[in-house]
Amino acid sequence: MGQPPAPPAEAVTALTSLTGGTTHTRLISDRRGSRVWKIYGPEGAVALKANSPDGDDGDSGAAIAQEDVHLRRLAAAGALSPGYRIGAGTWEGGRWLALSWIDGQPLWRCLALARGPEGDRASGRPWLRGIARTWTERRSLMHAADWAHADVQPTNILVANGHATVIDYALACGPDDTHRRIPYRGALTHTTAPEIAAAVLSTPDDTHIPAHPTPDIWSLGASLCWCWTGQRPVQYDDTADRPEKLRAIAKGATTELHHVRPWPFPEIEEAITACLSPDPADRPIASELITAW
Repeated sequence: MGQPPAPPAEAVTALTSLTGGTTHTRLISDRRGSRVWKIYGPEGAVALKANSPDGDDGDSGAAIAQEDVHLRRLAAAGALSPGYRIGAGTWEGGRWLALSWIDGQPLWRCLALARGPEGDRASGRPWLRGIARTWTERRSLMHAADWAHADVQPTNILVANGHATVIDYALACGPDDTHRRIPYRGALTHTTAPEIAAAVLSTPDDTHIPAHPTPDIWSLGASLCWCWTGQRPVQYDDTADRPEKLRAIAKGATTELHHVRPWPFPEIEEAITACLSPDPADRPIASELITAW
C-alpha cells in the first residue's frame, strides 16, 4: 500500500493563517475524481476539497469551482453562513475549496440504532424528530431564497448531538441560474424525485434540468425513509441500470411505510409520506415540515 495522496501544497499554504500552521492532515474521501482532507492545526481544523489530477476528465475540478460559486451566491442570498466557505483557488492539478470543518456522522450510520426495535424508546423519538427538524430548517433557508440543494442524500447530511447539518452544494440550483455550469442531471439515483427522473429520461444527456425546492422535499423524505427503515422508498433490482431505476421512480409509487418501518412512529411516518407525494404540489414546503416533525 502506498502513501495516501497529500493535499495541494498551494491550499495548505493559503490556509496557514486560519489553522495556525498545519500539524497533520487526514484523507477523508477519495472517490469519483474528488478528494477531501481534514487539515489540522493549532487554531482548529478545516475541510479541504480538491480534484484528483489523474481523474478521467475535468468534471471534478469543474464541480469544485461550481460549488465555490454556489456557496458565494447562497451566502449573498442569506441562505448559508458566509463563514462556511473559507477560501478557494487553483493548484497545479486543478481546483481546491476550503470549508469549515463540521463534526458529525453521516445519516445512515447515525440512524443505525433506530433501524432496529431497540430504537423505539423514550429518548429515541425526540432525537429522531430533532434530526428531521434541524435538517428541514437548513433546507428552509435555501428554499426561501428559491434555491434547491439538488443532491439531498444520506451522505450529505451530518448529525452531531441530534442536530443535522447539510454539506456538498456542488449541484445546487438557484434563481437566474444562467451562469456557465455543469448541466444538472439528477444526483444519487435512490433519492431522485419522480419529476427529476422523468426529466432525465426525456432529455438529452447535455440538457440542464433546473431543480426547484419541491424535488428536495421528496429527496429529504426518501433519505429519512431509507435510513430509518433500511429500505429505499422505491423498489427495483439493484443490478438494473440507471435508466431502468429512474423509470421505476418516475412512476411515483413508493413502498408503504407501515410495511417496512422498524417500529411505529405516526408523526414521522405521516411527514415522510407527505414528502413522498408523487405530485410536487401535494408535498409540504420546508417551513411547514419544521412544525410537522
